[in-house]
Amino acid sequence: MTPWTIVPGALDDRLGITVTAQSADRVCAWMPVEGNTQSLGRLHGGATAALSEAVGSWAAMIHASTLGMVCVGVDLNITHHRGATGGRIHATATPAHRGRRLATYDVRVVDDQDRLVATARITNLLVAPD
Repeated sequence: MTPWTIVPGALDDRLGITVTAQSADRVCAWMPVEGNTQSLGRLHGGATAALSEAVGSWAAMIHASTLGMVCVGVDLNITHHRGATGGRIHATATPAHRGRRLATYDVRVVDDQDRLVATARITNLLVAPD
């Protein structure tokens, strides 16, 4: 079965997310800080969460597609470690668990200087396609 290929959605496009690597073992993407800030000029935590959810869900979807399934997110948690005011942030999702019903991915988000910005974990439920 041919693995699913990432197709960014409208929010991903609006946030400026660019995919740089894609497989069930690793999905990487970056996003500009500019245009994704909160009122004080810092990177918005919700934008970081959206990037984290995107890379983790994409990796889970690639995994699910190899089983003839699709996936839906059931849990996302994120810890913000440092703020960012410019440049880009880079997210990498790697598997913590890939099963037949659940796929959980750890996401590491760093800035252009490779400093840790956030860590996240996303769990997706694998379901039959509609």
